[in-house]
Order: sequence, then structure tokens, then C-alpha cells
Amino acid sequence: MLLWSTGFVGAKYGLPDAEPFTFLAVRLAIAAVLLAAAAVVVRTRISREQAGRAAISGILLHATYLGGVFWAISRGTPAGVSAVVVSLQPVLVAALALPLLGERLRRLQWLGLALGVTGVVLVVAPHLGGALPVAGIVACVVALAGGTGGTLWQKRHGDGIPLLWGTAVQYATATGCLAVASALTEQQRVMWSARFVGALVWLVLVLSIGAVLLLLVLLRRGSASGVSSLLYLVPPATAIEAYLLFGERLAAVGWVGIAVTALGVALVVRPPRATAALPELTLS
Repeated sequence: MLLWSTGFVGAKYGLPDAEPFTFLAVRLAIAAVLLAAAAVVVRTRISREQAGRAAISGILLHATYLGGVFWAISRGTPAGVSAVVVSLQPVLVAALALPLLGERLRRLQWLGLALGVTGVVLVVAPHLGGALPVAGIVACVVALAGGTGGTLWQKRHGDGIPLLWGTAVQYATATGCLAVASALTEQQRVMWSARFVGALVWLVLVLSIGAVLLLLVLLRRGSASGVSSLLYLVPPATAIEAYLLFGERLAAVGWVGIAVTALGVALVVRPPRATAALPELTLS
């Protein structure tokens, strides 16, 4: 969660020096090469079927989700607003996990999801004033759909795929999609300033390799709804980081929202209480 939250900070640093699709294509291409090299070194292999499943995850999780968020921010959509829209992902994942994955939530977990939404809204509500670009909101909704679909697909079809090769294929596929979008809609301009290079290095190593590999490991070990609920903590964490790095102040209601969000996540990921088995009564 802490690593993932820095993605908005990295975007704010890097987007002034590069267009969104170009920025992401460069970032994911570098990450794909690094992970493929690591996979060769450790001598793992991936089958054609596994590569196909990984490619679909890449289109949804990276090209669609990241592309939508970065494009929205580059068009003037506040990062807080983008975070609110995509933070609805846990609710969609939880609603779809039952029919698609057979995951059933307890009442306490549904309460946690509701608290998560409430807390996120409280965090970003003070920043929602002013006109919002319609195209940016639409891009955030597209990103939300991609992230939700990618999480469910990865949970259902990602088991057994070698982690390094699978993620490298995801990034390579997403790079191809983003490169096409960049060629069709952008001038592919990049200013290789120290700020941009620093943001690029951070996003490649910490986000695309560190945070994403952790996400895929969590999806293998936990439920899709439980893992997605952790994303509720990303907007509050981003708000704190923005305050520390950029001086963006968090209103008092925002701190209340952080506490409410943390409580909601705790309710979602809390394991069910084991009930003590009653001794059997026998008649002799």
C-alpha cells in the first residue's frame, strides 16, 4: 500500500516532462526488460498459454488502469479525484467476486467496504471544488474498469504463471498498447530532466517491480476482495505524502477519513473468528 501510493507522487513529478502514454510506455518497457533478464538468470520458463493469460492481465492492469489514471491527471483531473474514482475498485471486486470466483463476504466485511468508501471521500472531499474535466473523469472510470477486470482475471487465471516471466509479459504487452496510443495521439515528447529521470527510476523499480510483484503475490495468497480492499489506503497515504513533499495541507476531516478508512480495511481483511466446537453428547 505504501509503495503503491507513491505512484501518484511519481506521476506528478514526471508528467510535466513527458506525455502520459509515452511516459508509461518508456517506464513499462524498461521494467519488462529488467524482469525478463531476471527470469533468464534464474532459468524460469513460461508456456504459450501462460503468456497469453499474462498478456490479458497486462492490458487490463497496466495499459488500461495506468493509462487511464495518467491521462486523466495530465488533462487536469486532480490526483485526489482520480484516487476517489479508482478507489471504488474494492466494491466492484467484492460484488463480482461471488459470481466469478465464488468468494463470499461476511456482513462485517461489507461494512468495512462501506467504511472504506466513506473514508476515502472524507479525505479528498475538500479538494473536490471547482469544475472537473469530463474527459478526465471518463478516463478514470475506464481505469477503474481495467483495474477491476485485471484483478479478477489475475486471481482466476494467474496461479501457476511464473512470477518474473508473467510480469515481464504483462509489461511487454502493455508497452505495445501504450506505444500505439502514444503514436496515434501524442507527439512522443520527453524532456530528460533530472526530475523526470528520478521519477522514472522510482516508478520502474519501486512501483512496476516492487509494488506490482507484491500485489501479484498477495493475489495468489489471499482473496481478490481482501487484497483490493488494501487499495482504500492509497488515497489517504497519497494525501500524507503530498503534504510532506509538496506542502499540500490535509483538512481536519481528512484525518478523520484516514481513521475511518483504516478501520474499514481492518474489517475486510480480518479473518473470521473461529467458533469452538461443542463436545458431542452421546448416550450410553
